[in-house]
Formats: sequence, C-alpha cells, structure tokens
Amino acid sequence: MGTLVGHVAPGLGFMLIGMWHLFNHTKLHALNPTSYTAPPWFPTPKSKYLELLLIMAASTASISMELFIGPDRHQPFDPDGTIPSNHLHNFEHSSISMTFFLYAALALLLDRVHTPAKHALTQLLAAVAFAQQLLLFHLHSADHMGPEGQYHLLLQIIILTSLSTTLIGIPMTHSFLVSFVRSLSIFFQGIWLVLMGFMLWTPGLVPKGCFVNEEEGHQVVRCRDRESLHRANSLVNILFSWFVIGVTAFGVAFYLGLVWFYGEKARYFPLGDKESDDLESQKRSIPGNNPKSFIHVGKNFSPLDIER
Repeated sequence: MGTLVGHVAPGLGFMLIGMWHLFNHTKLHALNPTSYTAPPWFPTPKSKYLELLLIMAASTASISMELFIGPDRHQPFDPDGTIPSNHLHNFEHSSISMTFFLYAALALLLDRVHTPAKHALTQLLAAVAFAQQLLLFHLHSADHMGPEGQYHLLLQIIILTSLSTTLIGIPMTHSFLVSFVRSLSIFFQGIWLVLMGFMLWTPGLVPKGCFVNEEEGHQVVRCRDRESLHRANSLVNILFSWFVIGVTAFGVAFYLGLVWFYGEKARYFPLGDKESDDLESQKRSIPGNNPKSFIHVGKNFSPLDIER
C-alpha cells in the first residue's frame, strides 16, 4: 500500500470476494429460505477451493510487493538487520496479508480433514483476520493527520462491521441478514480502498488547498492551512456518506433482482412435483387403473359371467 496500485489492487480483491459472497448467499437464501445455512466460503463449479486459493495467491503477491519488490534494495531491512522507519508500514501491511493467507490455508485444511467444528473455526479465523486488519490500521505507524487519515478512519468503520458480523455469524448460522451485511461490508471495503487509491494519488483529484508531498520515499497529501485541512476532511466525510447510500441501494437492488430470478424457480419446482403427485393420485382413483386393486386381479369379467 502507500501507492495508487497498492490500494487499487487489494481493493479489487475485496470487491471480488464481497460480490462472490453476496451473490451466493442471496442465491442460497432465495432457493432455500426456510432451511438456509450460511457457509463460511463457497466452492466454484470448476474448483472447490478456488476462492481460498485466490485469497492465498493475492496475499502472497501482497507480501512480496511490500517486503521484496517494493523496497529499493528488494528487502526491507537496514544493513545492520534492523527495520528502518520508512519500512514500518510495509511490515504492517504484510502482516495483514499474512493473516488472510493463514485464514485461507487453515480453512482449506479444516475442510480437507472434515472436522466437526470446521464452519465455526473457519468463521473464527476470518474474524481474526479482520481483527488484525482493524488493529494495524488503527495503530498505523504512518502519519495519518491529513485527508489520508480521514480515509483510514472511515475504513476502520467498514472493517469493524465485517468483524462484528463475522463474529455474530458463528452462532447465528441461519441468519441471512448477518451474512448479507458481512458480504456487503467486504464489498464496501474494496470500493473504499479503490477510491482511496485514486483520490489520494491522483494530483488532479486532491482537494483544493492541498498538495501531494514526497516524504521518506512516499507521496503524502498535505494541506496548506487548517481551513484547507478541515475542508478536505469534510469532503471525505461527505463522499463516505454518499457511498454508504450507494452501496446500500445497490445491495438491496441486487438482493431483489436475485430473489426475483431464483425465487421464481424455487416456486415452480415444488409446483411441478405437486401436479405430478395429484395426477398420479387421480389415475389411481379411476377403477381399473390401480394395479393393486383386488377387482382387477385375473381376467376381466362381464356381467353375464358374474351371474353364472
């Protein structure tokens, strides 16, 4: 992180996972509204563990970028083996990625060994990853006194929502609303990270009275006076409120669309079964159509045969 690509790339990853969960949870609930149970992750038609493998691959790429590819010497240490001040945030970001890698790897392992508590433990691992993310963003070593700090402060609200709903989802596995909010918050995390990348590292989008300054090898947005800083932070707050409205409207519209599509299928399938059962019962009620009826056993008798 600390660059446009460093925010946009993980943001797209969060958006992808959030949309994947939002789609699958809504589809599962639309098809099974009375027997819905929320899984911690979803398999794909081609590969059962594709979601977990993608999380592991993205986390590995993020760790590599932070610790080995990004630094000038392609390693984050000073010649004496200590961590320099300008690389502290690299270790913080990579620690977040390590925790998500651990979540995906252990979730895959728990599923492979078929442990009885695998769903609860997988949810707990996801909660640990979100808690780590929230802790390190809250105690970030970088100077977040300007607009960047306001973006990170509001990001912590979204992460807290993801953490809370993940913990609540451990005992409430049948609650669709908990899964829906969790998925939408993960999607919102991605949107906000992408927005941060463009708004903080595109000079033309920096608020009036602020500028991009080079500090310790990193570009940081600074404001010329207190009034400019206050205006910039207020603009971030307004932008966040607009995105809350937009993401909420999108989530409900997405839900209604999937319920309309898959809900129709869920209503038609039982109706077809009922009609076939009714037709079968009608056939059995017609004399001569029931093979188990004692009247039909043997040959057919005419009225004259019965008189004899």
